[in-house]
Amino acid sequence: MTAIAPIPNTSAVASSPDTPKTIDWLAIAHDFMAVVGERYVVRTREELLAYECDGLISYRQQPALVVLPRTTAEMTAVIKICDRNRVAFVARGSGTGLSGGALPLPDSVLIVTSLMKKILDVDFDNQRVVVQPGVINNWVTQAVSGAGFYYAPDPSSQIICSIGGNVAENSGGVHCLKYGVTTNHVLGAKIVLPDGEVKNIGGKIPEMPGYDLTGVFVGSEGTLGIATEVTLKILKSAESIQVLLADFTTVEAAGSTVSDVISAGIIPGGMEIMDNMSINAVEDTVATNCYPRDAASILLIEIDGLEIEVAESAKRIEAICYKNGARNVTSATDADQRLRLWKGRKAAFAAMGRLSPDYYVQDGVIPRTKLTYVLQEIEKLSEKYGYHVANVFHAGDGNLHPLILYNNAEAGALETVEELGGEILKLCVRVGGSISGEHGIGADKKCYMSEMFSDTDLETMQWVRDVFDPQGIANPTKILPTPRTCGEGAKSSYDAKYKLMDRF
Repeated sequence: MTAIAPIPNTSAVASSPDTPKTIDWLAIAHDFMAVVGERYVVRTREELLAYECDGLISYRQQPALVVLPRTTAEMTAVIKICDRNRVAFVARGSGTGLSGGALPLPDSVLIVTSLMKKILDVDFDNQRVVVQPGVINNWVTQAVSGAGFYYAPDPSSQIICSIGGNVAENSGGVHCLKYGVTTNHVLGAKIVLPDGEVKNIGGKIPEMPGYDLTGVFVGSEGTLGIATEVTLKILKSAESIQVLLADFTTVEAAGSTVSDVISAGIIPGGMEIMDNMSINAVEDTVATNCYPRDAASILLIEIDGLEIEVAESAKRIEAICYKNGARNVTSATDADQRLRLWKGRKAAFAAMGRLSPDYYVQDGVIPRTKLTYVLQEIEKLSEKYGYHVANVFHAGDGNLHPLILYNNAEAGALETVEELGGEILKLCVRVGGSISGEHGIGADKKCYMSEMFSDTDLETMQWVRDVFDPQGIANPTKILPTPRTCGEGAKSSYDAKYKLMDRF
C-alpha cells in the first residue's frame, strides 16, 4: 500500500457541542486502521470526493475521514474512537437518501456500512430474517422468494438502497398503503450507541413489553446510534396479484378516484399517480409502451390477496375509475406484465434527467381528501416561482413527491427552488399533513420542523436525543432545527462549533 496521504484539517477544532479542542486526524486514522485495516480507511482528498453527498446531490461536504467497518465489534471500536476524541460521526449506507441525512459535516467521520452485507439468519417458520445494515433492500426478497415469502417495504431505490438506510429514514415504498413503512417490519435490532456500547432493542416477536425503543430508533436518522444487525418480518406471498392502470384527462380525477376507492372499503397493496410530465419522461427513458402519452395522469393500483377477493376488488375499482372519468382501464395478472407496468413508476425519479439538468424532490404527506386541492395549489406555486413541478406520488397514503425541475448552473436557482419546496411543505402541514412520509428530515427539512411541532415538542425530542448521545456527536445538526426556528438571525453556539454551512 502507498503511504498515508496528508490528512485534511489536521489542526481542526473538534466537532463537539462542548469545549473545542484540536483534533489529531493522523492519529485517529491510524487508530481506525488498527481496527479495520488500512484498506478500509479512506483519507485522500480524491477518494473522499465519492462520499461528499448523498442522494441530495445539490449539497456537498467532504468528511475528514471515511471508515468502513464489517462487524459489530469493528463498529464498536470505531465509535469508541470517535467518542474518545469527541469528533462527530455520520452514518451512511448506500448513499441514496434524499434529505441530506448522510451528508457529512466538516471535520467529521463518515461511518459507511456498505461492507456489512451478510444475511445472518433466515427463519421461515417464524417469518423473520436477520441482516446486517449493508444488505440491499431487494436482496431480502430474493433470499426468501423461493420459499414463497417477500419483504414488503419497497422504496423506488430498492435495488440499491440498504436496510440500514431504510431503518434510519423509516423508508416506505409502493406497498406502504397496505403494509406500512419500515418501522412496521422491524422486530428488533442490535445497535451501537454513540459511546460505543452495544445494546439489543426489540426482539424476535412483533410485540415486546416495555418501552418501544425499536420504534424510537427506527427513523432516528443515525442520531441515536448505528444498527449493526436488524431483525425483519417477512410476509407470505399473496395467492393472487393484479395491477390496474387507469388513465385520466385530469390529475384531479385520478386523485378523486383514490379517495373513492378507500371510501369503498378497499385497501389495495398500492396506489400510485403520475402526471403527464412524468409519463412522457418515463416513456422516453425506459419505454414501457404501457403509459398513454396524452393522458393528464395515470393511476396504478395493485390488489393482492385471495384469488376471489382480488377478482371482486378489481371489478369494483374499475367501476370507480370509470365513474370518475377514466378513459381506459387495463389490467395485468402475469408477473412479467405487472413488472412492466411498475417499471416506469420505479424509474420516474431517474427519468427526470430527460427533462432538466437538475431536480429538487420533496416528500410531504397530506390527507387523501385534500389531494385535489393540494395539487391545484402546487400548480399555482409552480406558476408563481416559474419552475415546472412534476408529480409522482404514493397516492393511497397521501405521500407526495413533487419534483421541481431547474438548472443549478443558473445563479440563485437552487435557493429559489428550495423556497418553493418549503412552501409545498408548509402547504402540507396547513391541510393536516406532514413534512415527511419516508425520506426523513436530515439537513434539508429541519428548518420546517417548527411548522409541525411546538417548542415543547422539539425540546422533548432533544431530551431523548441527549439520553442516547450526551456528547452530541452522532449525526449532529440533523433533524432538529438549531436555532429552534431557522428563521432566527443568529446562529447558536451549537451551530458555530459544528461550522454549520449557511445553506443548511
